[in-house]
Amino acid sequence: MGTAVTFDLRGGEAGADAVEAAVAWLHDVDAEFSTYRAESAVSRFDRGELVLADASANLRWIVDRCDRFNQETGGFFDAYARRPFDPSALVKGWSVQRAANILRAAGVDCFCINAGGDVVAYGQPGVARPCRIGIRHPEDARGIAAVVEATGELAVATSGLYERGEHILNPMSGRRPNGVLSVTVTGTDLGTADAFATAAFAMGLDGPDWTLELNGYEAMTILDDETVLTTPGFPAVSA
Repeated sequence: MGTAVTFDLRGGEAGADAVEAAVAWLHDVDAEFSTYRAESAVSRFDRGELVLADASANLRWIVDRCDRFNQETGGFFDAYARRPFDPSALVKGWSVQRAANILRAAGVDCFCINAGGDVVAYGQPGVARPCRIGIRHPEDARGIAAVVEATGELAVATSGLYERGEHILNPMSGRRPNGVLSVTVTGTDLGTADAFATAAFAMGLDGPDWTLELNGYEAMTILDDETVLTTPGFPAVSA
């Protein structure tokens, strides 16, 4: 889906077989859900060539979850905001979270998966040494806007326009959101964090207040003037 995915495993067995299984899963997801592939299931569904009743359980689940996120976000998570139907803001995080679950089930006790800046980290690389994740500055590809610390498992998703251009729209206006450079959401599930970050970014200046109401997820919003707003539990640490 146009995203590079990297795996970093530490401690215990290297888990080569588990990584191979996780990569195979991600390739299967790409084949089914890539909007860049004319013959993918999601493209055929968008064109009306594949009815939902005949689709895979994964595609049916994704369509249903997109509808539920649309309701939960007051319409700001909208996979139908522009043609074609594009659930990528959920699929990427969901698929990487499933890849992380494959590693955990195989007994890999410390790893980090990075999918184009969206990250799942699990375990600690050393005694009393949590995993630290840098969040890219939206206006400086070499700059770090914040560092978050993962204890146990942590999912980190960031939405902005600096990687793929104006691919996120305010579905109410049909235009790019105003006043916001990026939104980062952290929590226990990368698919949910990814969807919430996309919705909060689409809200523009209304997003920071909305993220205060999230249950079990924390957020950092960087405004156009580089003001940084965080929810009380956002796990940022000194770099």
